[in-house]
Amino acid sequence: MPRSAGRSSRSAGSALFGYWLAGQMAMVREFAYFYAPYVNSYKRYQAGSFAPTRIVAGWDNRTCGFRLCGEGNGFRVENRIPGADANPYLAFAATIAAGLHGIGKKLKAPAIYEGNAYEDASLPQVPKTLREAIQELARSRVAREALGPEVVEHYLHTARLEQQAFDQVVTCWELTRNFERL
Repeated sequence: MPRSAGRSSRSAGSALFGYWLAGQMAMVREFAYFYAPYVNSYKRYQAGSFAPTRIVAGWDNRTCGFRLCGEGNGFRVENRIPGADANPYLAFAATIAAGLHGIGKKLKAPAIYEGNAYEDASLPQVPKTLREAIQELARSRVAREALGPEVVEHYLHTARLEQQAFDQVVTCWELTRNFERL
């Protein structure tokens, strides 16, 4: 890899912190609905937009889904996946559940990424659509264990209604596009 991209030798904190971070990264796709609950939520995940597109952690790196920053008692990780339209209680619940999953399973700490994550096609991606997030949550055993099956089914129902409502609408773009061609 070029010098500006790849893995860092810089430490990511304690073993416990490594498990927490690994859990966050492992569960992003399955918990994506709690971070981005609407059809429109997924349009913000665009390269170069300061919204994350890749599931990777980097030091003070805003191209990564997880940004490590601070030092000493101020050392922290920022989960940059949730958007402003996320319910903060659900986003925090998903974040905590993911971290606890990593700790409980003692997941291996991820390598710290250096470089522009937007440009690295080898990195895993944040779901690109609500439909993709619904599929990920529907198959999530961890979500059911952490939040309860009834809670997951409730939010799957809500998500499917959101997707169905969107699928039944003819948008202004579609109308304009079709008029251009007719």
